[in-house]
Amino acid sequence: MRKRRRRNTIIWTIIALVIVVAGWFSFGSGLNVGSKNKVVTVGVVGESKQEEAIWKTVAKRGKEKYGITLQTKNFTDYNQPNKALKSGDVDLNAFQHYAFLKAWNKANHGGVVPIGKTYIAPIRLYSKKYHKLSDLPDGATIAVPNDATNESRALFVLKNAGLITLRKGKTLVTVADVVKNPQNIKIKEVNAEQTSRVLNSVDAAVVNNDYAGPAGLTDKQTIYIEPVNKDSEQWINIICAKKGQENNKDYQDVVKAYQTEAVKKLYHKFYGKSQVAAWDIKLK
Repeated sequence: MRKRRRRNTIIWTIIALVIVVAGWFSFGSGLNVGSKNKVVTVGVVGESKQEEAIWKTVAKRGKEKYGITLQTKNFTDYNQPNKALKSGDVDLNAFQHYAFLKAWNKANHGGVVPIGKTYIAPIRLYSKKYHKLSDLPDGATIAVPNDATNESRALFVLKNAGLITLRKGKTLVTVADVVKNPQNIKIKEVNAEQTSRVLNSVDAAVVNNDYAGPAGLTDKQTIYIEPVNKDSEQWINIICAKKGQENNKDYQDVVKAYQTEAVKKLYHKFYGKSQVAAWDIKLK
């Protein structure tokens, strides 16, 4: 009888130990993985020192407030981050605007969705001959990029400047969509990287920010800045996730960690007025 009791005691002791150990792995370690060891990788392109500093600030906020360990993976070209997102090599990416994403999804059978806005970098109309937009003469020649998305953006810049009128109802336009041109502006299409180089031989040029800086173009040569309105909404940069993961709480927390006053201050510090926080602007 005593042996049976002792055996039962041993059995129940073992069962209790099993329950405690199971509880530790189910709840103790689970909570640790779920709240303190969440790792989120964000794909970026050509990360500069300025962008690195911005993401470090985001990572600090993500760790302190949301328990997320945030890291970036740098890619060398724009064709890689969306593929990496779809394949699961990264959890999020942050390198593209709405227009690029729309074109990429159309060409690659979808699979990538925006989950939060970051910034917009307004492009500019530059001139080395004239100091004001109103100085442009009738028949002036203006250079614009000749690739589909950048040409469309440049034409909307000319439209908002009041130089041309575009066909309504289209978000991607070409020179064929110019329906009114009261000043008989001559639009010269050149490679995007050539827009700054031809500035000496034309009256003005719409130059992408990627080429304006290296070309030494500043406020001094600026005669018009792209407004942030409904026309430019498609050029807002975004954080993206794989389709089906747009409501993932950890990913939404990364967006919250990004959309802060601290990041706004870094925009101003590094880029002045050339990069504007887009998550709380009202588009007219």
